[in-house]
Amino acid sequence: QVHLVESGGGLVQAGDSLRLSCAASGRTFTNYAIGWFRQAPGKEREFVGCIIWTGSTYYTDSVKGRFTISRDNAKNTAYLQMNSLKPEDTAVYYCTTSRNIRTVSYDYWGQGTQVTVSS
Repeated sequence: QVHLVESGGGLVQAGDSLRLSCAASGRTFTNYAIGWFRQAPGKEREFVGCIIWTGSTYYTDSVKGRFTISRDNAKNTAYLQMNSLKPEDTAVYYCTTSRNIRTVSYDYWGQGTQVTVSS
């Protein structure tokens, strides 16, 4: 069973930066897709971005140029670097990974970490 744990959330001011981490146990991240999603109060969970097994990354338009996803396979950890944060980035952030190698699917989820951006 894959277990994901997010960390690094907190309360920051608009314009600040945060780096979220997603640590995996039970399996490595190598050859798997890793996604980041977020859910704001009263809204549906939305896709933030992902990194696939080739290292290519994809982002939703609202975070392009501000957020960066990376991975450290040796540490079995993925990261979401968030810069120039805005109040509308306030949400619970989740990491997720696929069950099968070289497949973009989101089968295992962490418990989430809260990010609050004040104006």
